[in-house]
Amino acid sequence: MLKETFIELTGKYTNSRPRCHELWLEIETQYQNRGRHYHTLTHLSNMLDVLQPVKERIAGWDMVLFALFYHDIIYNVIRKDNEVKSAVFAAQRLQSISVPAAAIQSCTMKIEATKNHAPGPDDDTDYFTDADLVVLGQEWPVYADYCKSIRKEYAVYPGIIYNPGRKKVLQHFLKMERIYKTAYFVANFEKQAKQNLQRELEQL
Repeated sequence: MLKETFIELTGKYTNSRPRCHELWLEIETQYQNRGRHYHTLTHLSNMLDVLQPVKERIAGWDMVLFALFYHDIIYNVIRKDNEVKSAVFAAQRLQSISVPAAAIQSCTMKIEATKNHAPGPDDDTDYFTDADLVVLGQEWPVYADYCKSIRKEYAVYPGIIYNPGRKKVLQHFLKMERIYKTAYFVANFEKQAKQNLQRELEQL
């Protein structure tokens, strides 16, 4: 489903089928890097699944999809510029298949919005960033697996460094009046997300 969606998406902008598959292979390779445990193709697939019910509410579906595929294309746990680098990477690839400049700007803005997950300038961005955080509002067993996967990605850091940093992230979300920006995500995931975050915080 993920590959088919990407090939169909890129096919709207280029007649070169080999180029579409080349771009997909690049994405597949990056997200299957052995250092990744959560930021994988499964994460992208889960985002796509959760966005499907609100597709009709999204004005620029193509750019949300491009943002989805490229938002974690660059991921290095010791860097703080992953979102910016991913946005630049996306812009270069979209330019190569003749996506209009204004559309590319819309896509890169969404990617960069995943750095802070603050309310965006439009509903499309809010739906996208909410989808990026949907794992927070899943049932506890799913959330617990997510926690383990994130810890594996940050294995370079010992507990004495990781735990305080993780607590800071959890407290940041718990202090928010609302974790999610859109009514749909608030109604379906907000309560569970706060319960999960609090439970993880208590276990650290």
